[in-house]
Amino acid sequence: MKLPNKILRHKYSICVAIAALLLGMSACTKNFESYNTDNTGVPDGSLTADFNALGLYLKSAEMAIYNFSGGGDPNSFQVQQNLNADCFSGYMMSPNPFGGQTNLNYFLVTGWNGEAFKVGYLSVMSPISKLRNTGVENTFPSIWAVAQIVQVAGMSRVTDIYGPVPYSKAGTAKTGIAYDSQQDIYNRFFRELDTATTNLRTYISSGKPLPFNFSTFDVVYAGNFTQWLKFANSLRLRLAMHIIKADPTTAKAQAEIALNPANGGVITDNTDNMTVKVSGAGFTNPLVFLQQNWADSRVNASIQCYLTGYKDPRTSKYLDKSTDTSFPAQYKGIRIGSITGSNAKSDYVNYSSINLKDGPSPFFTLTTPVQLMTAAEVYFLRAEAALHGWSNAGGTSQQLYEQGITTSLAQWGVASATYINDAISVPDAYTDPKAPANNAPSPSSTTIKWNDAAPDNIKMERIITQKWIAMFPEGQEAWTEFRRTGYPKLFPVVHNNSAGTISTDVQIRRLPFQQNEYNTNLTEVTKAVQMLGGPDNGGTRLWWDKP
Repeated sequence: MKLPNKILRHKYSICVAIAALLLGMSACTKNFESYNTDNTGVPDGSLTADFNALGLYLKSAEMAIYNFSGGGDPNSFQVQQNLNADCFSGYMMSPNPFGGQTNLNYFLVTGWNGEAFKVGYLSVMSPISKLRNTGVENTFPSIWAVAQIVQVAGMSRVTDIYGPVPYSKAGTAKTGIAYDSQQDIYNRFFRELDTATTNLRTYISSGKPLPFNFSTFDVVYAGNFTQWLKFANSLRLRLAMHIIKADPTTAKAQAEIALNPANGGVITDNTDNMTVKVSGAGFTNPLVFLQQNWADSRVNASIQCYLTGYKDPRTSKYLDKSTDTSFPAQYKGIRIGSITGSNAKSDYVNYSSINLKDGPSPFFTLTTPVQLMTAAEVYFLRAEAALHGWSNAGGTSQQLYEQGITTSLAQWGVASATYINDAISVPDAYTDPKAPANNAPSPSSTTIKWNDAAPDNIKMERIITQKWIAMFPEGQEAWTEFRRTGYPKLFPVVHNNSAGTISTDVQIRRLPFQQNEYNTNLTEVTKAVQMLGGPDNGGTRLWWDKP
């Protein structure tokens, strides 16, 4: 297929997947040169003497978690996340048909689907590898702790897209870079978080300041190591919950470590939310850029129907009303898999976007920090932990569920005396004013009000549905939670062009390995497919993704 012009302008070529990045392998000269050219502007020879270098490398990795890479060019983010997880999660949909056969109707585009792989290694792992080469883990263990947390946060997103990826052996050879099973990767994540949180607790208790101002480089917590510790524990809890069906023993053990107050606590307040600030000339919030400047992204029908059906007070903060003059202004999303025609963009571009213009103070601007974890999400994780009977959840499932809702409402500056007790409202059915063939009944009959007498599956649906609403617009984690739990119930694709490899009802489970790995690392990527236990396509479940 012919790729969209803007994506073609982003000319990326990836050579030996990890080899070309962590140790600068020479299989691909362009990427070898790119890796060994210091994009922070600090010569390698000055690293041990220049505190700026430490901060710049870490800042680069922090910004890459959501992808502010490529000098602020949103092309990379568009194919890394927006044209897959953002849409698969039920949050976004593009009005642009991009030629008609795309990820958004399950015709998976090879040229798009390697971007998350590339960003994980070139933009997260590479600067952290350079940082480690300065000896920072011995000289400044607190800085190294933050780097480890950033690496786990970034690379957990990569493995949750593909499954097995090179991790423990990355950079150990020039060719034949082995993949790790996803189970081994998760176990390594937990060990790395062990080291990081131990170092942070030691540093915090010492009360000794660093000999340089780390806050000027930290675009997440401005040098507040206590907040980094809370995020690390919250991240551990999130990862533990991911694996509950695949390895319940480890999931419980790791969750209880995270929840143990002696270990530093988890995020409980919106002031500790994990957000990445837009920092540096030319950088913008990439999701806002796609919606505002290119009009290549709009709101998905699923999130719109849950918000409007539940009469959610966050609706006007999340969304703008449609501006299409052929029907009355309203909140109107686009159903995934429905865009096929050559004139589709002009037909659908005036459906709802994120809140860019409505109201006195639109929530989303080009400089809005990117949200990656919130206190609300952590309360819902704790509600689920309480449902399983795990230690230190800090309340009952009902208490934590309701606290998750109220914390999210507070984050978005809204209040409601009735929302949390609504036992009647359900998600709306979807109607498409332009194409009735896209219409669909309400995806769920689940209401908002907690019912302690309900069966566990209904309790889980309530927890995850409200968690999904609260995590908006962070589609990567939302897609993971949908695959892990089956909730919320999302509208399936209208047109499924996967040739039978992806179930319309079960929906897409992963992205295939990038083609360049087959070209340059064939033996190892073939082993990785064997680890998957199924074919390398979008219908094969990851290790933690159990029916």
